[in-house]
Amino acid sequence: MAGVFKAYDIRGTYPDQIDEELAEKIGIALGNFFEKGSIVVGNDMREVAEPISEALVKGLRETGQNVIDIGLCSTPMNYNAIGFYDAQGGVMVTASHNPPEYIGFKISRDEAKPVAYETGINKIEQAIEDDNLPTAEQGGYRQEDFLEQYKDTILNFAEGIKPLKVAIDTGNGMGGLTVPPIFSELPVEVTDMYFELDGSFPNHIPNPLEAENMEDLQAEVRSGDYDLGIAFDGDADRAAFVDEKGQIISSDMITALLVEPLLAGSQAEKVVYDLRSSRVVPEEIEKHGGEPVRYRVGHAYMKAKMREVNGIFGGELSGHYYFRENYYTDCGMIATLYLLNLLSNRSESLSELIEPLKRYSQSGEINFKVEEKEKAMKALEKEFSDGEVDWLDGISVQYRDWWFNVRPSNTEPFLRLNLEGDTEELMEEKLQLVKKALSDYVST
Repeated sequence: MAGVFKAYDIRGTYPDQIDEELAEKIGIALGNFFEKGSIVVGNDMREVAEPISEALVKGLRETGQNVIDIGLCSTPMNYNAIGFYDAQGGVMVTASHNPPEYIGFKISRDEAKPVAYETGINKIEQAIEDDNLPTAEQGGYRQEDFLEQYKDTILNFAEGIKPLKVAIDTGNGMGGLTVPPIFSELPVEVTDMYFELDGSFPNHIPNPLEAENMEDLQAEVRSGDYDLGIAFDGDADRAAFVDEKGQIISSDMITALLVEPLLAGSQAEKVVYDLRSSRVVPEEIEKHGGEPVRYRVGHAYMKAKMREVNGIFGGELSGHYYFRENYYTDCGMIATLYLLNLLSNRSESLSELIEPLKRYSQSGEINFKVEEKEKAMKALEKEFSDGEVDWLDGISVQYRDWWFNVRPSNTEPFLRLNLEGDTEELMEEKLQLVKKALSDYVST
């Protein structure tokens, strides 16, 4: 059980870390954590997702909770079902983009509000450790097919989409379930890649953040006359994009691009972005009349901030895009539709729309193996004390013409660096400075 209760979810390998026995206990602990009512449960296509889901449901019902089982679904489907059925909460049985041996649980309260470690996962862990798992009269159970309702909801975000040609790689993940019914209603020619649901991931791991997992999509787009390529991760809450030339577009550029249509006609709406994003993001938000809100990394934190400030839109460098009209949750499909709307209403290609946003030079995320993470970050604070320092998430230091952020990994002995400069030369120069300041703490 050790180590499976993480910052944003519960996740581990099967069966050594998470098995049916632990899943049932998690169900009981969750059933006691939630107010009594209905709990939505869904699962992805992993080999063990269904038996783990059944054990979870058993535990939930043992506390008197009524379970609405929507079966195979994407994580955004699970979020939508929680709202649609006015449930007390929901659980998505998934390990997202992790390799096949992993399984896990993404937990939400009413209206799909995320449960993070400090807002409930810690209590689940403690209840199981203490064997504090009281049961009650068995709750009810019903199965619902939610796909049609989800399709109708998502299609509300499509506006004036014109004939386009796209390649879509779902990586044998849950996008293979949700993409076909939605795109069948659109005037879009789709080349489907790895749509078959297969938790062994025979083609590549469904993690579009890793460049090697985008290579097949890039090759397909370059081989034909496509408008863009789209990749979804394993549970289809994240989306990544390549332009018509097959070039990967970083997620902060997509956030900056989508600001215009999302803020159109609005009055000083707030847009939340993660602090690793390029300075182009807050600049575009302000340019289009919005108010930028810089915040810490992680879907649970971003959603909470979105609700706190009533943000209309949010974007993370990881490919999560959040929408107020969707219970403030992340949905790669809605981001996709906004992008298709934009391409349909503009004469430029995707690469032409993105080009003006490439105003700065970015290092990309660089990982350093560091055991004494806090000590290393304090050394950075001292070394770069002439900059504007904050500790919102790790350490960030801002200068007029460059900035960097160094964050500790929640689960590994790594520090993660993102740095941006006004020019390529400046970025490279400052990158060497930060690397040198970290060198005493980096282990090989």
